[in-house]
Amino acid sequence: MTVPGIGGRPLTFKSVEELEEKIQAYYDYCDSRTAIKIDKYGNRFEVPWPRPYTISGLALFIGCSRATLVNYSYKDEYFDAIMRARQKCEVFSEEQLFDGNDRGAKFNLINNHGWRDRQEVDLAADVDAQINVKFVPSTEDD
Repeated sequence: MTVPGIGGRPLTFKSVEELEEKIQAYYDYCDSRTAIKIDKYGNRFEVPWPRPYTISGLALFIGCSRATLVNYSYKDEYFDAIMRARQKCEVFSEEQLFDGNDRGAKFNLINNHGWRDRQEVDLAADVDAQINVKFVPSTEDD
């Protein structure tokens, strides 16, 4: 039933608590991944190999689009939960900068978390130079 004057789709998450539970389930899912390694003797063993935390991965896991997740951050009651989730994803990427996986992490931080890559040029350097200008007549027909 549509109420006149009230529009939009129904909310995907009925409460902040429901959203927070799904966000935590995503972290648990990421943290639970393991890999099988083989030592020099041929013995197989399992080691932790967590999935990276990403906003797109979170959205997929909880059953909505990335845009929907971003739109929820504009609702006052969901703002803190979404911002904490975004921050956790950002921290994960930032830590990757120190683990040797810096290209993908840098791309993610710049494109998804507002980081900037900039170079500074000092134009106030003390330069003592002489410039000589020589005018030569043109030999071409103008």
